[in-house]
Amino acid sequence: MATADKATDTQLMNGADILVKSLVDHDVEVLFAYPGGASMPLHQALTRCSDRLRTILPRHEQGGGFAAQGYARTTGKPGVCMATSGPGATNLVTAIADAKLDSIPIIAITGQVPTGVIGTDAFQETPIVEVCRGITKHHYLVTDINDLPRVMKEAFHVATTGRPGPVLVDMPKDIQNETCVPDWDVEMDLPGYFVEQRRAQPEQIKQLAAAIKLAKRPLIYAGGGIIGSNASGELRELVDKTGMPVTMTVMGLGAFPNEDSLSMDMLGMHGSVYANWAVRDCDLLIGLGVRFDDRVTGKLEAFAKHAKIVHVDIDPSEINKNKPAHLPIVSDVKFALQELNKIIKPKDDIAGWVEQCQTWKKENPYKYDESFDGITQQHAIAELSKLTQDRKTIVSVGVGQHQMWGAQYYKFRIPRTFLSSSGLGTMGFGLPAAMGAQAAHPDALVIDIDGDGSLQMNIQELACCHCENLPVKVLLLNNQHLGMVVQWEDRFYASNRAHTYLGPTHHAEARGKGGSSYAEERYPDFVSIAKGYGVAAVTVKEKADLLPALEEMINHDGAYVLDVEVPYQEHVLPMIPSGRTVDDMITE
Repeated sequence: MATADKATDTQLMNGADILVKSLVDHDVEVLFAYPGGASMPLHQALTRCSDRLRTILPRHEQGGGFAAQGYARTTGKPGVCMATSGPGATNLVTAIADAKLDSIPIIAITGQVPTGVIGTDAFQETPIVEVCRGITKHHYLVTDINDLPRVMKEAFHVATTGRPGPVLVDMPKDIQNETCVPDWDVEMDLPGYFVEQRRAQPEQIKQLAAAIKLAKRPLIYAGGGIIGSNASGELRELVDKTGMPVTMTVMGLGAFPNEDSLSMDMLGMHGSVYANWAVRDCDLLIGLGVRFDDRVTGKLEAFAKHAKIVHVDIDPSEINKNKPAHLPIVSDVKFALQELNKIIKPKDDIAGWVEQCQTWKKENPYKYDESFDGITQQHAIAELSKLTQDRKTIVSVGVGQHQMWGAQYYKFRIPRTFLSSSGLGTMGFGLPAAMGAQAAHPDALVIDIDGDGSLQMNIQELACCHCENLPVKVLLLNNQHLGMVVQWEDRFYASNRAHTYLGPTHHAEARGKGGSSYAEERYPDFVSIAKGYGVAAVTVKEKADLLPALEEMINHDGAYVLDVEVPYQEHVLPMIPSGRTVDDMITE
C-alpha cells in the first residue's frame, strides 16, 4: 500500500493515507491529535508522514481543539485537530463552538464507528455531525472513500474563505481502511457558496467616503474582522490619512497600536471610559468587521444613538442583525479599506473632536490602587507589558477578570498577538491556545495570562508543553475565587458567595463579605502540580519580588508557571452592567 508521503496520482491508497496526504497538500505543518479506537488508522498514517507533518499529542481533546485555534489565530492559516469517536469527538465540541463564534478557521477531524453500525448505538458512537450542526460552518460524514479528496479540498476552502470558521470531517473507521485510487484533481461541489462576490461596490465606497467627509465627530469601531482579513495595514493607512480615532473590540486588539495617540483602546462592558464616551457622542460610527454584540453595545437602542452607522462585514447575516446600519456594506474588510484609501481625503475639520477624545483619555485612564502593599492583577499585567514590548510576544488569556485586565493593561502593537475566547467565553482556553501559538512560533515568547479557575480546566496541558518542548509561560493570577462571578456577586447579589470560592469550604472568612484580601489557605499548590508535570514554577506575593520573578519566567528556557498571589476583592472597572447604557457606567 502506498504511504501518504510517497503516493503518486495512480497508486492505491487507503482512506487514512488519503486524508493525511490531503493535510500535507494543504500545507498543514502541525496537527493536534488524540488517538482512540475509531481513529487508529489515521494515526498509523500520520506515523508514515512524520517527516512532513508534526503531530502533537495534547492531554485532552479540548486542549487539542484550543491549540489548533492558537495556531490559527496567530498564523491566519487553518488549525487542525483530531479525535476519536464518541467521547473523543464530543470533547471537541466546545472548541468547535468557540471557533464558530470567533470566526477562527479550524478543521476538526473525528474518527467514527464503521458505517455498517452507525445508528445502532455502537460502542463509542455519537452522531457528531448532528451534534455540531449548529456550531460549524460546514460538516461532512464521509461514507464513500472516493469522496474524500473532494471533501478535504472543500473543507479547507470553506474554513478559510469568506467569514472563516470551523469545518468538521467525520471519518468512519471502515472508510479509513478502505482503498481506492484517489482523484486528486476532482472539482469542488459547493452550490451557493460564492465568496468571490463579497466585495464592496464602487458606489458604496463613494458613499462611505462622503459620510466621512461630512462627519464632524467620526469614530472607527474595529473588530476581529480586521485581523481575520489581514487588514491592519489598511486600517492604519486610513487613520494616517484622516486622523480619525479608533476603538477596538476584544477580538480587534492589536489591529491598531494601543499606544497610538488616536487609539481609544477597547470599548464595551469593560472598555475604557473614553472609548465609551466617544461612541456615545460620535456622529459617525464606522464598524469594520464587528458584530455589534451585547458586551459591546449594552442597551442597543442607546448605543451610538446620535451617530450615522456604517457596517462593513463579509457575512451578510451580521448586517442589521443587532443594530440597523444606515450604510450596510457586505464586503471583505480588506478590500473595502483598500478601495476607500484610494479616494479618501484628509480630514481637517475634526481637530476639536480629536482633542476632546484625547482629553477624555488623559483624564479617565484605566486605574487601580497602586498603593496596595501586595500585588494586584492589574499591576502584574502592566509590569509584564513593559518587560515584553521590545520582543516578539504572543499573549493568550483564560476567561474572567484576568482576561479583561489583560485586554486593558497589556499594550498590543500588532495583530495576531492576543488570543482570547471572546464570543463563547470559554474557561480553560488560555493554556492550550498558548501551546498552539508556541508550536506555530517557536521563536516567540508566548505567555498565558490565566486565573486559577480557568487554568485548572486544562491544566493537564502542562504535560504536553513539557513533553513537546513548548516553552509556554503561565502568569497565574491566583485569587482562589471565580473572580468575575465574585464581582457580579458583589455588585448585584449583596456579596453573597454562591460557590465561587475555590479553596477548602471550611474557610468561611474567604467566602464571606469583607475580610482579608487573601484566602486563608492557598489551595491547590500550583507549584507542586507544575513541577509534577516537569514544569518549573515559583510563587510570589510580595510586590518587590514581582519584577525579578517576571524576568526569571521570561528568561527560562522551558515552560514555566509563575503563581502570583493576588487579592480576590479587586473588580474590573470600568463596567457597564449588562443591558444598560454608558450613562450607567461603574467607575468606582
